[in-house]
Amino acid sequence: MSIVQNKKASHDYFIEERFEAGLALEGWEVKAIRAGGVQIKEAYVVVKSAEMFLIGCHISPLSAASTHVQADPTRTRKLLLHAEEIRKLIGKVERAGYTLVPLDLHYTRGRVKLEIGLAKGKKQHDKRDAEKEKDWKREQQRLMRHKA
Repeated sequence: MSIVQNKKASHDYFIEERFEAGLALEGWEVKAIRAGGVQIKEAYVVVKSAEMFLIGCHISPLSAASTHVQADPTRTRKLLLHAEEIRKLIGKVERAGYTLVPLDLHYTRGRVKLEIGLAKGKKQHDKRDAEKEKDWKREQQRLMRHKA
């Protein structure tokens, strides 16, 4: 079940491969995510010393959160992946010029998971082509409805 999606990612990048990663979250963060107070539009993934981190993900703390916890809405959160997956992603990012973008925050068996995509950036003309293609598909659907 999807919580929040990064629609901007498919507009700005060619997504080549997708991976599901766990997130190291604090208790108040899980409660806030369940309440829907999360945004990943400006977020990105970085690799530091064979570990992966999610930066720029904003989780709005609940007003009813406990008083002794100091909530930091945009703290850096560690991504949990298998070591083999991390090595593979590091190799692609460092050598092949790929980047890692968060695509979708969702639940898997009650756990909060993040789908990250191995992506290459789109040039401006690629974005225009994609927009034209989307408009043409919409027009085709409109024409098909009028004929039926």
